Amino acid sequence: MKHILMWSILALFLNSCASKSESPYNFNIQIDPSLSDEAQSGRLLLMLSTDDSSEPRFQISDGPQTQIVFGMDITEVVPGEDIPLSGDIFGYPYASLNDLPEGTYQVQALLNRYEMFNLSTGHNVLLPPEKGEGQQWNRKPGNYYNEPATLNISSGGTYEIVMDQKIDEIEPPADTDYIKHVKMKSEMLSEFWGRDVYLGANVLIPHGFNEHPEAKYPLMIFHGHFPNTFRGFREDPPDPDLEPDFSERFNISGYNIMVQQEAHDLYKKWISDDFPRFLVIEIQHANPYYDDSYAVNSENLGPYGDAITYELIPYVEELFRGQGESWSRFLYGGSTGGWEALAVQVKYPDEYNGCFAACPDPIDFAAYCLVNIYEDKNAYYYPGEHRKVERPGKRDYLGNVTASLRSMNHRELALGTKSRSGQQWDIWEAVYSPMGPEGYPQRLWDKKSGDINHEVAEYWKENHDLRYILERDWETIGPKLEGKIHIYCGDMDNYYLNNAVYLMEEFLESTENPYYNGEVAYGDRAEHCWNGDPNLPNHITRLRYNTMYLPKILERIKESAPRGADLTSWRY
Repeated sequence: MKHILMWSILALFLNSCASKSESPYNFNIQIDPSLSDEAQSGRLLLMLSTDDSSEPRFQISDGPQTQIVFGMDITEVVPGEDIPLSGDIFGYPYASLNDLPEGTYQVQALLNRYEMFNLSTGHNVLLPPEKGEGQQWNRKPGNYYNEPATLNISSGGTYEIVMDQKIDEIEPPADTDYIKHVKMKSEMLSEFWGRDVYLGANVLIPHGFNEHPEAKYPLMIFHGHFPNTFRGFREDPPDPDLEPDFSERFNISGYNIMVQQEAHDLYKKWISDDFPRFLVIEIQHANPYYDDSYAVNSENLGPYGDAITYELIPYVEELFRGQGESWSRFLYGGSTGGWEALAVQVKYPDEYNGCFAACPDPIDFAAYCLVNIYEDKNAYYYPGEHRKVERPGKRDYLGNVTASLRSMNHRELALGTKSRSGQQWDIWEAVYSPMGPEGYPQRLWDKKSGDINHEVAEYWKENHDLRYILERDWETIGPKLEGKIHIYCGDMDNYYLNNAVYLMEEFLESTENPYYNGEVAYGDRAEHCWNGDPNLPNHITRLRYNTMYLPKILERIKESAPRGADLTSWRY
């Protein structure tokens, strides 16, 4: 009797294991042959949503209101063939399709299409090309998808989905009297990527540009995420018919009207009689990994730092009568743009005359948000003898956490393997990591488990840890950076970026021969992306990058311009 009972328990256990390995849901997805007769490769995404206010492809986020996505790589799939999705396919926020609750969903599939890039390193890699949208998988022209279908998902069901739609091409923005859009082929980047690669710039030209052909202008480089056109400049007053919206981020009604008003106020300053005349550019350097390149040289992205500094900047200055001298070039930006402003100043100290870095991405990898990549063993958890605690990934100014570092990375992994999600943590890997044997970035940590690769961390340290590089090389680059470094950050930055700023400040204040003679400032209880104004709220100052540092820039020019520099032609 005892043996019979044991065999019965074992049989129940084995049946339970077998049932768990079988998927309760099966999806067959096709590419409609009307879209293409060529085999397709890319990342196939299956999205399900219980919110019908918009398409599921626009509802995948890090926050609590995210909807559901599962993803798998496909290679050379012929349109019309079934692509089965079931079982343990990886997903977010559910780890696998097996975990999906039964229910009624809006269901949508999307193929983020990849192309083969033949790199100068000899590697052939499949990546999503940039198509003018700034590397956004849910808006990329040419990607396939279906209109959302309402499906009742229940155990044992099989569901057929046909992707029969293609995202339209993007119409390029038109030039105006003040805003010009230029592109140039980069020989450096074209050689690396094995195809023609172009850099772009949205250029805000000074009032009176055509009337003063003798004038040559200083250049302000406004670093940041992909700009379709120049942002924050508007000749017309706010639209009187614009319905006020609600900004959940800032908890403010009518923020869209405020944005238009600030843009129009910049226009009025721009054309006023006593406003200094200068050029401002926003750079377009989206690439197969992200909406910008981080403006530095990288094993995986190529020589974007050199291409921007030595190809694009001189090209713009020649077209629009820039001074073309290092004393007349300044860098500023926030978040990604803040890191870029500081990194470019540090890596090209002779080419620029000052940086204003607001809420920069981690500038010391000992505080890579809440991870010390050199000492911690795991990125996702604080260790303990008897339990482990998840590291937060995002908070508000009161400390309320809305995402963990693990969940943020798992969302990216659902969207793309091999650092191809087009998202934040993956671009940091693509920029900072060495190239792996297959031609893709080496992982800093295992994307599922969070276990850190400390050999990769050491590569990051030597090549892209800005605080470490400054300390290592201060004897040689310090004299070239005196008075050029300005950093601003809220002390309750949503992504804990202030932690790295504290470490950077500690080093900068210790500098000698020379003392860095710059500025580091913090906003009390200020979130991402506080940029240095202690008197106005964050939601206003973030709209004033192109004027708020101007007094300090003009003072810097006065103090540092060499004898004989043109300080008058642009002051009409």
